[in-house]
Amino acid sequence: MIKRIFFLSIIIGLLLGTALGVQNRNAAPGTINVLPVRGNIYMLVGDGANITASVGRDGVLLVDTGTAEMSDKLIAAYKQLAAAVNVAPVPATTCVGVNCTPGPGAIFGWTGPAFNQTTIARGVAKPLRFIISTTPDPDHVGGNEKVRLSGESFTGGNITGTIADSDRGAAILGHENLLTRMADAEAPADAQPTETYLKESYKLSAFFNGEGVQLFHVPAAHTDGDTVVWFRYSDVISTGEVFSTVRYPVIDLKRGGSIQGELDALNKILDVAYAEFRSEGGTMVIPGHGHLSDVGDVAYYRNMVSIIRDRIQDLVKKGMTLEQVKAAKPTLDYDGRWGSNTGPWTTSMFIEAVYQSLKAKKQ
Repeated sequence: MIKRIFFLSIIIGLLLGTALGVQNRNAAPGTINVLPVRGNIYMLVGDGANITASVGRDGVLLVDTGTAEMSDKLIAAYKQLAAAVNVAPVPATTCVGVNCTPGPGAIFGWTGPAFNQTTIARGVAKPLRFIISTTPDPDHVGGNEKVRLSGESFTGGNITGTIADSDRGAAILGHENLLTRMADAEAPADAQPTETYLKESYKLSAFFNGEGVQLFHVPAAHTDGDTVVWFRYSDVISTGEVFSTVRYPVIDLKRGGSIQGELDALNKILDVAYAEFRSEGGTMVIPGHGHLSDVGDVAYYRNMVSIIRDRIQDLVKKGMTLEQVKAAKPTLDYDGRWGSNTGPWTTSMFIEAVYQSLKAKKQ
């Protein structure tokens, strides 16, 4: 099974110019690189936010669509990926039991017959069915309009006959607050969610590519409408903007974000995820920006955010002003890893957001 998956990954790498198992930080601008993660799940890395793709027998599901400028390349990439998955389908394993080749170690888990039969695509590549938008940021939803129209929604019964455009484009899923934020920003109608949810979590109504897909609302984190996506059988979590390996968390106070909500979101990810050994391996985590991660990466990031929150909170209690807090350099020992003095989100902006969030909470 492992050899077969490796062979399939090589084919995908050849078709898409992907270096298998390697995330190329020096990739040329304007390119999309594909990293096989686990099962049907792939990580698409290019300009803008990371994109998660589920590709299999039911079609394609994307978590976020990156920037508008990358739309055409994203469409070409996911279609090539769908075709590549179907080029060399892995035969179904029908043997179940301790005598199955290659032995007892392959009965369960990623090499077991259940995984093999239900998650490997067969037949003709199917279209893009779903887009899940995790946050209203342009580098996450910029491609929604064009990418959505490259797909088709599921339809049936009397819907297709009575509504001529019922299958026009893929369905876009997101939290109700995300729809409100995008509508307030006058985003194009075809870029906004077609289906929303209001509760703490939302499950796709049926298996998609052989597994359950669950959406969690993480309120008042980056914004008040952010979503974290869990692919339950592949055991992969797509975090959107609430987790990054390259910068401090972006706390958007104007759109309902807060430092405590950010910590709650990171703790939610850790509640869902499992480590393979202590804090390593196990559940794979695809961040909004940066490299493929695991539970240990998220835990370390959460601890860093918590420590900085506590430091600034202590300074606020002492009555310090914002400028005094910045002068105290509460992030100094972490700046080499996540800090920046340039770009759209600087260390100074992060400190100010934490400070204002804590001041608002105190009042």
